[in-house]
Amino acid sequence: MSASTRLTSTLCRRAAATATTPAVPHTTTTTFTKSRGLRTISSSSISTHLTTSPSRLRRTNVAPRTTAPLVRRPLSASAIRRNEDNEKSFDPKAIDRESDEVDVCIIGGGPAGLSAAIRLKQLANEAGNEDFRVLLLEKAGEIGAHILSGAVIEPTAINELIPDWLSEDNESRFTGATPAAGETMRFLTKNYAIPVPTPPQMHNDGNYIVSLNEFTKWLGERAEEVGVEVYPGFAASEVLYKPDGSVKGVATNDLGIARNGKPKDSFERGMEFHARVTLFAEGCHGSLSKQVIKKFDLRSESQPQTYGLGIKEVWEVQPEKFEKGKIVHSMGYPMSYDTYGGAWMYHFGDNLVSIGQVVALDYSNPWLSPYGEFQKLKQHPLYRKTLEGGKCISYGARALIEGGFQSIPKVAFPGGALIGDTAGFVNVPKVKGTHNAMKSGMLAAEAAWKALENVDDAGSVFLYDYEDTLRNSSIWKELKEVRNMRPSFHTPLGVYGGMLYSGLEAFVFKGRVPWTLKHKVQDHAATKPADQCKKIEYPKPDGKITFDILTSVSRTGTNHEEDQPVHLQVENWDKHTAETYPPFKGLENRFCPAGVYEYVEDASKPEGVRFQINAQNCIHCKTCDIKAPNQDINWQVPQGGEGPKYYMT
Repeated sequence: MSASTRLTSTLCRRAAATATTPAVPHTTTTTFTKSRGLRTISSSSISTHLTTSPSRLRRTNVAPRTTAPLVRRPLSASAIRRNEDNEKSFDPKAIDRESDEVDVCIIGGGPAGLSAAIRLKQLANEAGNEDFRVLLLEKAGEIGAHILSGAVIEPTAINELIPDWLSEDNESRFTGATPAAGETMRFLTKNYAIPVPTPPQMHNDGNYIVSLNEFTKWLGERAEEVGVEVYPGFAASEVLYKPDGSVKGVATNDLGIARNGKPKDSFERGMEFHARVTLFAEGCHGSLSKQVIKKFDLRSESQPQTYGLGIKEVWEVQPEKFEKGKIVHSMGYPMSYDTYGGAWMYHFGDNLVSIGQVVALDYSNPWLSPYGEFQKLKQHPLYRKTLEGGKCISYGARALIEGGFQSIPKVAFPGGALIGDTAGFVNVPKVKGTHNAMKSGMLAAEAAWKALENVDDAGSVFLYDYEDTLRNSSIWKELKEVRNMRPSFHTPLGVYGGMLYSGLEAFVFKGRVPWTLKHKVQDHAATKPADQCKKIEYPKPDGKITFDILTSVSRTGTNHEEDQPVHLQVENWDKHTAETYPPFKGLENRFCPAGVYEYVEDASKPEGVRFQINAQNCIHCKTCDIKAPNQDINWQVPQGGEGPKYYMT
C-alpha cells in the first residue's frame, strides 16, 4: 500500500469512527450567519456564549466542542499484551508509526503556511505537475481556529498571491474586508487622550480591517482548491532527521495517553510525514521551531528575540457608536513609563469593534498583569464610550514577535526553512506583520520549487535562494528602516525617550543612520524580584466593560481533554515553586491571560503554597514559555484538534 493510500485510509477510518461517535453537547455552541458579506455571530449564540459558567474552567475540564475530535485507532491487542507483560512504564516507541512521503510538508496553517502552500501548488500546476504533493498540518481542529490578530492588513502580498481576492467577478472572493477610513493616534493619561502625530509607517490608505481568523479560513479554502492537502487536527510534535543531520520531516503526537503516561483504549501512535522540504510556519515561538533554531544554531549571527503579549476582545457595539473603518491607536496609560506597549480599536464589519492591547514581555515589575492592564484600558473614556451598551462576543490572547530586523535568525537549514512569525517579520512600528508573513511564505515556496527541480529525490535540499531573495525583498527593506524604534524604548527615559527617538526615526532619519540599537536582555531576564517593585492592585471587574479572567476564557471555546499528559511541561513542580515563588511571588498567576497557573495555599509545603497547572484552560499564547524567569516551563503541543476555537479574532 502506498504512503498516500495509507494516509487516506487512516483519515477515512477516523472519519468513519467519528460518524458513529455521539457528539457531546457544548454549552458554548456558536452559530454563524452571513451579514452583508461578513460572517457574524447571531444574537442567540451570543446569549448562549455569555451564559457559560466560567467556574467550569478552573481545575475542571472545559465542556467539549461539538466539532468532532480526532478519533483514535485503538491500540492493537498484541501491543497491549506486550506492554502488560513489561513491568516498565509504557513506551509508545515500541509501536511502529505509519508514514507518508510528500514533496513539501508545511507545519502551521496560518497566513504564512497557507501562502507558501498555495504558491507551491500554483507553480506545480502551471508546470503541469499536478502530482507534486504539498501537505499542510495544523494543530487546531479547523483552519483559523487558533488565529488571533488586530488586524489591519496591508494587501501587497495577497494582491500578488490571489490578485482577484476582492473582485466582484470572483465567486470565491473574500467578503470580510473593511476598507480603512483613516487613523488617529493618542497618548493616554488616566482621564485624557492627547492627540499626537501619526507616524508615516502607521498610515493605512489602501489597507483593510479584517478578522484574521476569518481571513485564514478563507485562505485555507483557496489552498484546497489548488490541490494542497490540508489536515487540521494534526499536531506536529517531533522533528525527524536523516542520517546526515538534515530535516527529514515531522511526526505528529501520540493520542490517547492518560495523564499517568499509560495508554487508554483510544491510544493511537502518531504519524510520520517525510518531505523533501519542510517549512516551519508555527507562528510566534513555535515548539518545533525552537528545536531547529537550537539544533542548527540559527541565532548565531542575530540578537535574541523579544516578544509582546497581545490581548484582544471583539465587541458588538450600538449602531450609533459604530464608525465603519475607523482606526484608533494609543500609547501610555494604563502602563507605567518603563513598560512598552500600545492599544488599538478598529471598527469593522457591521457594528463590530476589535479592541486590544499589547504589553512587551520585557517588563520588569512581576506584579504587573497584562490581563489586568487591558481591563483598566477599557475603562479609559476613549474606549469606554464606544463599548458601553455593547456586548463582548470574543476574547483571545497570543504572544507576538517584536525583535525586528536585528533579531531575524538564519531562515534556511538543511531540509527546510522558517517562514512568517516563526522567523520574526512583524513590523512593530507599523503594527502589521501579515503581509510580511505571507510574502516570506511565497519566497520560500519559490525557492523550494526551484531547488526541488535541481535535486534528486535522495538528496538533501538547502534553500539558498530563500536567504538571498529575502535579503533583496520588501520585507528586509521595511524592517531595516524601522530597526531602531523598538529598542529605543530601553533608554532610562522609557516610553517618553522612546517616543522622542522613534519620532526622529519616523519623520527624519528613516533608518538611514549608521548604527543599530540592541535589545538589552531576553524578556525573562528583565523581571526584577517582587520586593524591588511596587505592588499593583487591579480593580474588581464590573461585569459590563471589564471581566474576570475565567469569564473571558469561557469566550474562547477552549477545550482540552483533561486525562492526558500536561502539555505545559515543568520537570519538577516543587523545585519550580522553591526557585520561583519566593523571589517573584506568583508571577505566573499574573502573566498568564487564561488562568492556567496558580499558587494554592498549602501549609504542608515549605513555601506555604502549592504550584498548580490548569492545562485545560490554556489558549496556546506561549507567554509562559517566554516569560518564566528560570525558563523551566516548556510549552508543547497537546493532542491535535484541542485548544481555543476562536471566531472573529
